[in-house]
Amino acid sequence: MTHPARSRVAQQFAACAAVAALAIPTAACAPKSPDFQSILTTTSTTSVAPTTTEKPEPIWSYLASVGVAGKQVEPSELTDLSVSLPTPPGWSTYTNENITPETAMISKGDDYPTAMLMVFMLRGEFDIAEAIKHGNADAQLSKNFNQLDASTADFNGFPSAMVEGSYDLAGKRLHSFNRIVIATSAPPANQRYLIQLTVTSLATEAYSQSDDIEAIIAGFSVSANH
Repeated sequence: MTHPARSRVAQQFAACAAVAALAIPTAACAPKSPDFQSILTTTSTTSVAPTTTEKPEPIWSYLASVGVAGKQVEPSELTDLSVSLPTPPGWSTYTNENITPETAMISKGDDYPTAMLMVFMLRGEFDIAEAIKHGNADAQLSKNFNQLDASTADFNGFPSAMVEGSYDLAGKRLHSFNRIVIATSAPPANQRYLIQLTVTSLATEAYSQSDDIEAIIAGFSVSANH
């Protein structure tokens, strides 16, 4: 199986924004394969977002453009935040040479469905409310993306963007759930993090795998340690 193992946030934000705090992505850091994956049952190939001719700007691009750099860290090594990735029965840790060591990823067997968790420590000041507006852009730019649901409501008290939908990748129709959370640790550090949960299933298996997938989504949590 060919996993879209590293999302654009990981590929581009880590590769480009982390080069320097004031770096702006260049042509060498152009978007690659689409990301933001998950569940639900619609298999339409009609793209419903965006509705305007102007392409949305991905969050990694926005953050880099305002001088924010990100360093990926292992979720298990966080001391100022607690981030959960539930593991349903029958799921196990998934490893792949295309996945950064700091990425936490699980799968059911050697194929879809999968769940991926990434955490980035952010450096640089930015408008969180503005950044969240860009949280779903990558999904909306995916091939034949059909949006099923989206929200910019807070998650566990932190600013967040969520999108669910289906899209085409490498000859397969995938269903996706993606949530981005911008969390801030407790004072006095007030360290900001970008956290991304991505859950992916094949469109043809979205219904049969829905219990496990919904358990992961419902069990995912982010909280500041005091």
